[in-house]
Amino acid sequence: MDESAIFEKIAQVMSDLFDLDRSQITRESRFQDLGITSIDAIDLVVELQRVTGKKLSAESGIKDVRTIGDVVMLVQRHVAGVTQP
Repeated sequence: MDESAIFEKIAQVMSDLFDLDRSQITRESRFQDLGITSIDAIDLVVELQRVTGKKLSAESGIKDVRTIGDVVMLVQRHVAGVTQP
């Protein structure tokens, strides 16, 4: 899965999960700007685990994610089998 496909999948998941307008979601979007709380972020992690089939842990760098672009990079590393930044 390439970076563009990962971004599109994440944007669609976020749009569906959090009832966001897809046009609001860019790689530069910050969670706080989209109104996503820490509880919402947990729901996102669970959904991303389901989509990728891989567990995202604190060691994976999930706690350092601030933007959608950060999420894309994290998922891309996981899909490639690299869990550390």
